[in-house]
This record gives sequence, C-alpha cells and structure tokens, in this order.
Amino acid sequence: MAALNDAQLDIVAALQVAPRAPTSALAEILEMPRTTTARQLQKLLDANIVRLIGRIAWPLITSGPPSELWIKCHPGHTAAVVEELRRFREVQFIMVTTGSVDICAHLYPLRGSDVSTLVMSSIPSISGIASIQTHLVLKTAKVGQSWRLNRLTGDQVVALESHTEPVVRQPFTSPDQLSELEWQVLEQLANDVRVSSTDLARRFSVSPSTAYRTVQTLLQSEAVAPRVEVEPAALGFGLNVMIALQVDAGSIPSVLADLAAHQSSRMVSMVAGTASVISGGVFRNEAELSDFITDDIGALRGVHTMNICVSQKILRRYWRERDGFKIGEQIDGILRR
Repeated sequence: MAALNDAQLDIVAALQVAPRAPTSALAEILEMPRTTTARQLQKLLDANIVRLIGRIAWPLITSGPPSELWIKCHPGHTAAVVEELRRFREVQFIMVTTGSVDICAHLYPLRGSDVSTLVMSSIPSISGIASIQTHLVLKTAKVGQSWRLNRLTGDQVVALESHTEPVVRQPFTSPDQLSELEWQVLEQLANDVRVSSTDLARRFSVSPSTAYRTVQTLLQSEAVAPRVEVEPAALGFGLNVMIALQVDAGSIPSVLADLAAHQSSRMVSMVAGTASVISGGVFRNEAELSDFITDDIGALRGVHTMNICVSQKILRRYWRERDGFKIGEQIDGILRR
C-alpha cells in the first residue's frame, strides 16, 4: 500500500516530469487548489519522504564507469558487511537481498578514488564477505530518475514538460570547465534543485540575473539534471528487484531496449561479468513480478538464464542513506573538483 494520499501521489507524479515546476503551475495542471498543493508538498519535504535534488553529470564527479557488486556473505555477517560498505563514499547504492547473494551494491569511481584498490583489496577484505561478483557497466539504457508513476493524462504531461529546461548547450566534460560560481551553484542544486536564483544571489553575493544565467547554463548543459528522490515503496511499489540476465551478444541491444521501455524498470545496463544485462525494477506485489518474469522476460529473444534477487531493505540510494521511506542527507565527499 502507498504511504502517500492521492493528492501527494499526483504531486510526486507531476514532479517526476517537471521537478522545478512552480507550485502554482503544479496546482493548475493537477486541478488542485494552490494552498492544498503547497501544503501537501511541504509535508512530504518536511518528513524527508521526498527530496528534490540534482543528478550531477557523471564526467564531473567520476573518472570512469561504475560497477555493480553482487556480494555473498558468510551466515550472520550481512549486517556487519553493510556497515563496512557504508564507510565508502564510492558506494552509491546498497540493497540487502534474498536470492543467490545477500547484498547488491553500486560502486562509482569518484574523482580522487583508487577504484582498483577498492575492487581488488579494500572491499573484498571486509570481514564476513564470502565472494563478490563484479559487473562493470558498459552501457546504460535507463537510470532511476527516468522511472515514472503513471497517474497523469497525456495533456497533463505535455503541460508539465513546458516547465522543464531544454538541453541546448554542449555538455561539460570536466569540472575544470566550470567557473567557481558555477561549481558553487552546482553544489546547491545537487541538494535542492528548486532553490531560487534570488536565494543563490544572496548566498554568493551576485546579482539575481547572474545567478539565473548560471542556473540556466548548468541545466541546459545537463551538468545537473533535476531529480525527484522518493522511495518507490512509499508510492505503493514495495518490491525492489535486481535481475541479472545471460543474453546472446546479438540480442543485447533489443533486450536493453525492451527492458528500458517497461514501466517497472528503473535501471537497465549492459555489463561485463557473470551476466550481460542487469535490470533493476519495482513492483506492487508478487503477482506483478511473476507476470514480468514469465510474460515479459520470457518473451525476450536470446535470454538464456536469469538470476533474481529481491530486496529485503534499501540502505542507500543515490548517495543518501535510507530509513524506510525517509531519505537522508547526501553523504560527504561526492562533489570534488
């Protein structure tokens, strides 16, 4: 069952399309009183159930592709291993699972990190780990912020899209390309993507027009992309699942495309390792997951085997600790020039 009421679910669905849309626009498009819209959104923000943040372009914070770690622990050691994994700022995602492994974790090579040491020594030497399957991400077909709560009409989606910033500038490929002000504003948008230009101008002692232009530069180059952080379980999707597939090489492109198009998928990647494709999805119940496995994956050509791990608990997602539905602050050390 969803933890949010219908008005809150509508607001989240709208923000997934346009995270920076003004409250007045949300109210008009959702046909909801403005005071109700503002009050319900503020409740979600105050309770830390929803956070409106910025997803930073990978070239600005990482030095290479991420890896997905599937970790098997010695009996009784999973909780202790999780606590050790939490010490690493490079670990972006931690999920305790049932299935062939006990923990699924995502490792990102943040700038200044020695990833080889992490993968070959630091993490494998954690007491309680029995084995690790390391899958290097070669291609990403879908990321978490692309997942949508399908509650809106087509007209509502179109109206909301008019409140998004188009990507019309060349992307930044290195943090050295950003000015000091741009980097400072980037840090603010990473934590609150709806922060106003007026607030930024006051904070950094620049004119509101300069602050506005800086924000537009970052958004229009996709140096930062608006993102709604909310646990799918709070929206009624209580089953988080990771599925590793062995796929014929020639079928990988079509499998990636089909999985990315599925409404349950949050993350879909081509990987190098014991699997060739890994898909992370969310489902309302076991029946939905069962249908997805038999009907959707069963219809994919070129799939030989699958390894399914079902979440028991999400401990960290997108560098923010999780406590049930509640979302913590971003962990230290992510943004480094």
